[in-house]
Amino acid sequence: MKIIYLAIFAFLFASCWPTSLSFRDGSVPPEWKRFMVSNLDNKAANAPISYSSQLSELIKDGIQNRVGLTLVSDESDDPQISITGSVDSYNVTPLSLQENASEVKNRLTIRASFQIFISAPEEDVMELSSSRFADFDASQDVGAIQQQLLGEINDQIVQDVLNKLLSNW
Repeated sequence: MKIIYLAIFAFLFASCWPTSLSFRDGSVPPEWKRFMVSNLDNKAANAPISYSSQLSELIKDGIQNRVGLTLVSDESDDPQISITGSVDSYNVTPLSLQENASEVKNRLTIRASFQIFISAPEEDVMELSSSRFADFDASQDVGAIQQQLLGEINDQIVQDVLNKLLSNW
């Protein structure tokens, strides 16, 4: 009797096992082949000069590598997705002001906004506002650790864009 139960369990378990695994989101419409990302406008007065173009390139890389779409550079190439946007703020603020604080932290906060225009399978416009931050010790010079902080924040902003694009959250 145990053998029969074991055989039934093995059959049911095997019939539920996935036949393939993929890290690509299944919600990508088959009509999506090409995309375009315009250089982001830099509206943040104290952001590094090249920051908006650096973030634009990271978004392009993220979509190419994680979604598998082809990057085009012009509207005449008929992109199904077109992303525009801006870096709206870039601020360093004290996180806590306490009298006897042994560790005072600062926070670098970056806010960016995006418009995602989709032409296929049906026209749609999605808006995204992403505000991300990284904390660091107040004793550190922000210029010395800026690249590390930007790396952390940029990864989060790119992930926000991908989540909006793929799942419309």
